[in-house]
Amino acid sequence: MKITYSQVDADSREAIASDFNRYVGKLERLLSRYNSDAVHLHNSVEKAPRKVEFSFAMNLKLPTGTLHATGKGPDVRSSSKAAFAELEGQIKKHQQKVRKDYVWKRKRGRAVASPKTAVE
Repeated sequence: MKITYSQVDADSREAIASDFNRYVGKLERLLSRYNSDAVHLHNSVEKAPRKVEFSFAMNLKLPTGTLHATGKGPDVRSSSKAAFAELEGQIKKHQQKVRKDYVWKRKRGRAVASPKTAVE
């Protein structure tokens, strides 16, 4: 997986370094079917000018599509956590769509009337 950053200063990068490695490990497990050279993750952090709020944006480019997630929070760690949680859900949904799980979804079994109750 190729990871790039933009608008991320050194202080913000140090704050999210340990969490970021754990989240990337989770994403790599989810994306193990894809070639690692074909997966690109782009991250950016923005601070709201008059608020104490950070916005963490992520773009994940896969061979089958592009996913985008954002997270907002009072600090960089909480905003990155929200963005990764959103991206993880999008990846799972995207993989279900690619596998066409909706076609193979089994219908619920019907209750069959037994012969004794049908005669009565």
